[in-house]
Amino acid sequence: MPTPYLIPANEIQRELMVLNSRFIATLTPVFSVEEARAFINRVRVKFGDATHNVPAYIIGGGNSIIENCSDDGEPFGTAGRPALAVLRGSGLGDVAVVVTRYFGGTLLGTGGLVRAYTEATHLVVRDVSRARKMHIHIAMLVLPYNLLERVRIIVKKNHGEVLGEEFAADITMSVRFPVEAFTAFQADLRELSAGKLHAEIIESGEMLVPVENPV
Repeated sequence: MPTPYLIPANEIQRELMVLNSRFIATLTPVFSVEEARAFINRVRVKFGDATHNVPAYIIGGGNSIIENCSDDGEPFGTAGRPALAVLRGSGLGDVAVVVTRYFGGTLLGTGGLVRAYTEATHLVVRDVSRARKMHIHIAMLVLPYNLLERVRIIVKKNHGEVLGEEFAADITMSVRFPVEAFTAFQADLRELSAGKLHAEIIESGEMLVPVENPV
């Protein structure tokens, strides 16, 4: 299986002033090169009067990534590469950032530009909420009333979530599980019901699960 990695949970923006130049960093999750390009174009349109809109992105994570950056008119290696270096060091995947600069009238020099683009990117990387992409099964099962509470217990025990319950002659329950936990849930169901209960997978996919940001 692919190595798990963290991704941004939302889009955020932070600002930095350096010798009257205004740097606005916008960071967002992206899941393809096309999404990254669309985000970059959106920021460029929003800040169309800016001096520079410097993009960097990483698609994928772990050992399987696509990455790209641009200096957008700043001196070579002073803007896009520092922003990309911060993304690489963050441990985030599926992430794009655009650092917008409004020139304030004072030249920063190459070292000053590297520091400014690095710090602006660091601000959004530091503050963005993290999430993990989880592969999930959504399943359905029919159970008698006398087993309801015990089934709820084994759902929770196996890191699942009850999505809904319909009450008729029997109870129809829909549940969601991490893929790796589903087999153990099925085994607990069989043990509980002497082999009579079985959950049927009706959908598989991915979801984002929030995680605590590192200190």
